[in-house]
Amino acid sequence: MEWSLHPQLVADTVPVGDLALSRVLLENDSNYPWLILVPRMPGVTELTDLDPNEQVQLLSEIDAAAKALKAVTEFDKLNVAALGNVVAQLHVHVIGRRRRDAAWPNPVWGQAPAVPYDPAARDGLIGALRRGLKI
Repeated sequence: MEWSLHPQLVADTVPVGDLALSRVLLENDSNYPWLILVPRMPGVTELTDLDPNEQVQLLSEIDAAAKALKAVTEFDKLNVAALGNVVAQLHVHVIGRRRRDAAWPNPVWGQAPAVPYDPAARDGLIGALRRGLKI
């Protein structure tokens, strides 16, 4: 079985690059600084589907993504979540939350319509994230 990115993730995100295990995506919603990490492994839907070494690798990549996001954006609180109720493919949200954001203090889902990035701002952010992640 070959790995592919779920169509909903393709539609909602912009690729940042690949780490050792995961594809890093930027959620195309400028309301929140928001990355999504998707392990490039076919058929994986749960964290527990990963072997222990892969779990450690994913946690390391979440840490790197969070640090890169914090270095290039401002936020007050970091949210990390792997829900999968809508998109079963294992993916981890790394979201910077601001006390003044559209959903604070509630979860981001369903709170405010997505506001796509201005292309120049998006490309600048992706460049900074790539440098921070060394990808």
